[in-house]
Amino acid sequence: MNPSFYKKIYQKQQGIEQVPPNERIAGWANQLLQLLYPERSDSFPASADMVEKEFERLARELTILFEATRACGPCDHAEKARQFFDTVPELLRIMDTDIQAILAGDPAAQSQFEVIRAYPGFYAIAIFRIAHMLLQLDIPILPRILTEHAHSATGIDIHPGATIGEHFFIDHGTGIVIGETTVIGHHVKLYQGVTLGALSVDKSMANTKRHPTVEDHCIIYSGATILGGDTVIGHHSIVGGNVWLTRSIAPYSTVYHKPEIEVVDQQINL
Repeated sequence: MNPSFYKKIYQKQQGIEQVPPNERIAGWANQLLQLLYPERSDSFPASADMVEKEFERLARELTILFEATRACGPCDHAEKARQFFDTVPELLRIMDTDIQAILAGDPAAQSQFEVIRAYPGFYAIAIFRIAHMLLQLDIPILPRILTEHAHSATGIDIHPGATIGEHFFIDHGTGIVIGETTVIGHHVKLYQGVTLGALSVDKSMANTKRHPTVEDHCIIYSGATILGGDTVIGHHSIVGGNVWLTRSIAPYSTVYHKPEIEVVDQQINL
């Protein structure tokens, strides 16, 4: 190849900030989850003092990640990390409600251990909640890296900017898309293939609500597509599989898609 090509690549590299690999960032979040949920780990701290030391270690690692990504400009990165870890007890409480929702709503769920260790829906929600809290602290880049890691691991795409209430249940989950300005209430259940998206994609809409609101106690079945920032799914509603919605529905509604399918039985004479 022409030497000018190599020079071009080198010059391009000079304009990019070096940051830790995504695997290290995701590894930090996984270590936090393993500390909060020992069901995800095969080794445990030997005492409460060791638990404290592990949290201190993770706080130092988060500080390093903040510094390496220039996460908040001239701010005190250690203080930002402390602010995040101050929220961890509340994060744990909320994630526990998600586990309760899965156990209560899935007949196949046999134990809390199974949900924590094996359910992709819980993992995607847990990583989202960590990422969302970082975003609430005005930390850029890291939240999106975390949710895209969960996306690649589970097939569940939740933007860290979405607002999601307690007792959230994702069943199966593959193919779910939850957009940045989505608002989801408490006790909501989504099945695989659900899209909570925007009616159109235009950069000028970056600071507007583009994605729907799903109020409390709603169930949205597989393949449903709900679009638009003004679209509100009223509380206690059921949206059936493969429904396409671009307008609001009242509380306690049931919306379903009625396919035209005809099965003709044919007798074969031998």
